[in-house]
Amino acid sequence: MNAPTAPAGIAANPFFDHDHELLRDTVRRFVSERVIPHADAWEAAGFVPREVLREMGALGLFGIRFDPEHGGSGLDTLATVVLAEELGRSTYGGFAITVLVHTDMATPHLQHAGNAEQKARLMPDLVAGRKIAAVAMTEPDAGSDLASMRTTARRDGDHWVLNGTKMFITNGVYADVYFVAAKTGEPGRNHQMSMFIVEKGAPGFRVARPLDKQGWFSSDTAELVFEDCRVPAENLLGEENGGFRSLVKNLQNERIVLGAQAMGEAAKAIEITIDWVKQRKAFGAALWDKQVIRQRLAQRLSQVEAARALIHQTAWRDAQGQQVVKEVSMIKALAGTLVNEVMYDCVQFHGGMGYMRESAIERMSRDARVQAIGGGATEVLLEEVAKRM
Repeated sequence: MNAPTAPAGIAANPFFDHDHELLRDTVRRFVSERVIPHADAWEAAGFVPREVLREMGALGLFGIRFDPEHGGSGLDTLATVVLAEELGRSTYGGFAITVLVHTDMATPHLQHAGNAEQKARLMPDLVAGRKIAAVAMTEPDAGSDLASMRTTARRDGDHWVLNGTKMFITNGVYADVYFVAAKTGEPGRNHQMSMFIVEKGAPGFRVARPLDKQGWFSSDTAELVFEDCRVPAENLLGEENGGFRSLVKNLQNERIVLGAQAMGEAAKAIEITIDWVKQRKAFGAALWDKQVIRQRLAQRLSQVEAARALIHQTAWRDAQGQQVVKEVSMIKALAGTLVNEVMYDCVQFHGGMGYMRESAIERMSRDARVQAIGGGATEVLLEEVAKRM
């Protein structure tokens, strides 16, 4: 069987087949034609327009991993990596995370734990982009430490009643469907929690405020409040007290995706910086002619390609059903740190222009900072690796 032909600028990779490369080409074309010309306006507005998200749904980009019976393509983890890398290369982290939270951090909870009725009711709209999803897990006092979660849910007849606050929720302002984690067991620090489907407009649920961030400007991020929020009993997602397992399972996919997004950003930043230093003159010659600059960029590109290789191998192993908890933790810790190191150098080599808002590198450096925090802080992930050494 002949190896697939990769799109221009992409080296053939043994882990990717023809479908993966067609997907890469589709996403790259969409980003070039529909994102880059307009995304500055989205940054100013603080969100990605719904019509753009519906276009992505119509192209099949929201259903990559989901069941064909609900409009999905039924592809594998490697396809998700392709999507995340190409969205990272857009240079607009807020746009990228808006999509990836919907496709790979929120909606998979319904895919993995939802029953037939829940999937039939919600999945077609989520896959088509007619509805957008968010996952509400993090709280003001509970981020990576899920056991410290304080939001509660108690059964009251044919409803559950939720009380608590969620913080830093991506897609939190404009989402239609929220997958919410809440304690359903004993109070205090423990893992007895459940997942619930909460739809916009549920009584007792409100968006407290949009949050003003350092970066990811085109991603809407919110604080959510549940005050005696009544949720129909049939909106329990999965088993009662089974929410912790659901969260941990999906965090594996989330961390692969975030790693791939970060390395897409880093690779694109290096490309932009190489173009800059080759045409920027200093002391009578291009900056590229300075050995220290070109060697540092060569070093950073080598590190990015090594990290991408780990991501691709781990995604392939995950697609085969293998256990990859340690490797996924490595990916998130490595990529979150490396993308920030790359951005630091790229800003430095741009000089004063790297500090100007008109520069893509300035925006990318701000957007990258959260990659070492969101989805599990670097220090937390390194502990996960250490436990398995």
